[in-house]
Amino acid sequence: MPDLRDRVEQERGLLKRIQLHVPGFAGYRRKEDIRTADNMLRIQMADMLQDTRRSVEDARESLAENYVLEVMDKIGGLISEFQTLEGKVRHAEGGYSGISAAIRIQEDELNHLYEYDAALLDACVNMDGEAKSLRGAASGGNGLSEKVSNLRNMLRDFEDNFEARMNAITRTDVIR
Repeated sequence: MPDLRDRVEQERGLLKRIQLHVPGFAGYRRKEDIRTADNMLRIQMADMLQDTRRSVEDARESLAENYVLEVMDKIGGLISEFQTLEGKVRHAEGGYSGISAAIRIQEDELNHLYEYDAALLDACVNMDGEAKSLRGAASGGNGLSEKVSNLRNMLRDFEDNFEARMNAITRTDVIR
């Protein structure tokens, strides 16, 4: 996967390039570019989660057409979980720190946040593969409960990792 930070950097307009030479503003410009790249990455993740959810919805439709009803309620819950997670990813915090924030987010931490989110993209790809496998199994009806359970576990692992991202980056994670 290409690094979106490089793409954002290459696409800077004249004004943004000038800002990089203004004392006190250059750091702000670099951090804002990293936030933009991370936002683009999270939008791609949310879109992938949406596509995965659609595959699960297709599986549900196929199951309904074939009157395979034993996992319908589990799939309905799974679809709901995908919708919730998609919203969390799409609208997640981007690493901004206020004027007098207790914890300041620095440039290296923003880079870690981007890299953390990029690593989560692999989990999206794996979930999509499992959802497509579920969709394929829906017509045959074999191993459905196991596939739904696998996908639910993958989804919950992703959600746990995604929710821990800011704490991991700011090093404010509390040991449980």
